[in-house]
Amino acid sequence: MTDALAAAGDGLEQLGFAYRRWAQGNPGLYEVATRRPLHRDRIRPGVEEAAAAPIVRAAGGDEHLARALWALAHGLVDLELRHRFPPGADLDATWRTALQQLGDPRARAGQHGSP
Repeated sequence: MTDALAAAGDGLEQLGFAYRRWAQGNPGLYEVATRRPLHRDRIRPGVEEAAAAPIVRAAGGDEHLARALWALAHGLVDLELRHRFPPGADLDATWRTALQQLGDPRARAGQHGSP
């Protein structure tokens, strides 16, 4: 997953769709990577930071926004992989809308002490 996200570029939409494509193409690994407890004492130093780096960059260095973006992507992928959206739902449009809204600074106006 780290390689797929690193290759996606810095754009939020490209990053989100890369996350989605990787999860769809690797549902078993996605399950292992995201649905089990993360034993940080068992992973090499720097691995978690490397995996998070593309989304932190896309969030302009804002770790709170990066976590919110990851949670959004994870939730959308989880619902999609479990076939929880209605048949025929335009999930590409759903992803674009979600990423644009959360990624748009005007949509976040007033957050983190901003006017």
